[in-house]
Amino acid sequence: MQRTIPSHQRVYFASDQHLGAPTYKESRERETLFIQWLDQVAEDGAILFLMGDLFDFWFEYQKVVPKGFVRTLGKLAQLADTGLEIHYFVGNHDLWMRNYFTQELGIPVYHKPQEFTINNKQFLIGHGDGLGPGDKGYKRMKKLFVNPLSKWLFRWLHPDIGVRLAQYLSVRNRLISGDDNVQFQGAENEWLAQYCHRKREQKPFDFFLFGHRHLPLEIPIGQHALYVNTGDWIHHFTYAVFDGQKLTLEKWKPTHD
Repeated sequence: MQRTIPSHQRVYFASDQHLGAPTYKESRERETLFIQWLDQVAEDGAILFLMGDLFDFWFEYQKVVPKGFVRTLGKLAQLADTGLEIHYFVGNHDLWMRNYFTQELGIPVYHKPQEFTINNKQFLIGHGDGLGPGDKGYKRMKKLFVNPLSKWLFRWLHPDIGVRLAQYLSVRNRLISGDDNVQFQGAENEWLAQYCHRKREQKPFDFFLFGHRHLPLEIPIGQHALYVNTGDWIHHFTYAVFDGQKLTLEKWKPTHD
């Protein structure tokens, strides 16, 4: 996809809000801050990329929408209705997302990294889970989760049981939660950076944007490209901004009423 943005507008990137965890109170406080940030995006944003794990758990039943997050969903609907272009990338906590965002909010949903050209800069954007070398335990688990039979069986659980079970596993299982490796191990050991290096050999991307790691990172990919991890909204409250030429990693400074 190719886009051109005017000089007074920006492109925003954010990931890993994990709304719904670990408690209702903490999630609501985090949601309030995130909505404040969305209001800022509305002021000069041309495109918003939400790069996965907006929710700590999401499953689309045929006739049921998971309880909660109504303020976030309403704000996204409002922004989309007023003309903000929004793209959503499925993460490992919301990988069972289907077409609710597309039908109700007009927001396209992607299950794999996508290429975008913005102001003649080449972007590769995705959530980041299961990419690069290693992480074999999670990759095996993901194959199980995306298996059509697994999804069919889960759908037959009553939502009160299924959602509660999924929320418990999301917090307790380190392969799902990602808590097994959230420390920076050096650029040479970052598996997403290794993935970016390989993709850069195939195509001259300028910027790589991923989440999942819960670490705000800026790592050069060779001499002419940059990998940015947008961090999270649990500990860091970080996001990325593209002004038409440069990509920067920034920290949200919330306001309090």
